[in-house]
Amino acid sequence: MDFSGKITVITGGARGIGRCIAETFAKAGARVAIIDQLPKPEDLMAADFHYQGDIADQATLDAFAEQVLNRYGSIDYLVNNACLSRRGILSRCGFDDFLYVQKVGVAAPYHLASLFREHFRPGGAIVNITSTRAVMSQPDTESYTAAKGGILSLTHALAVSLAGHVRVNSIAPGWIDTSDGNWSAADKSQHLVRRIGQPSDIARMVLFLCSEDAGFITGENVTVDGGMSRQMIYHQDHGWTFEM
Repeated sequence: MDFSGKITVITGGARGIGRCIAETFAKAGARVAIIDQLPKPEDLMAADFHYQGDIADQATLDAFAEQVLNRYGSIDYLVNNACLSRRGILSRCGFDDFLYVQKVGVAAPYHLASLFREHFRPGGAIVNITSTRAVMSQPDTESYTAAKGGILSLTHALAVSLAGHVRVNSIAPGWIDTSDGNWSAADKSQHLVRRIGQPSDIARMVLFLCSEDAGFITGENVTVDGGMSRQMIYHQDHGWTFEM
């Protein structure tokens, strides 16, 4: 896919999945603008523009969007990738910590969509990164799970409101290895494709959803988890046991 001349804005683009998305768009010819709390890594060549700041802060989002528009005049794609966890009820995640995660994971994507709303060029698209955690959980994950559930719902709401102007979809990654871990055969076998996901699996789907090939897709969530959430697991199935 050729994205030459396209302007792509990515939150949380300095590392992990976000960085891979940035590099994939850049390789396809796009110009990439990133916002991240981290400074620009010296080896990150994909970012045409890197803004360091906390997206939980509205003033930071306003300043970032202003600089993007001053630099490019308009954008083509917005990828809301950034999120974090401050755990949950078992760790006594407090009100402020819980709210902070919702600001990063839900309020910031909404505000950026609002700030850029009138500046998308024809064929524009928003892709939100949610998670399979939006529909399944582990203990003590409430802050993250709530944020991912929120952006999942935000996706179809924005798709309806921006109909005819900007397509809006989301991707729900499953287990994605961002650390080059040495995973066991059992870890891999939990997935129907028999491997752990890679950031490139998500990046390629982002590119597809932004491309003209996905022009008839909006308001949808695409699960990219190697089939892990589709396999029913019972006690003693496949050699697995459940211990209380």
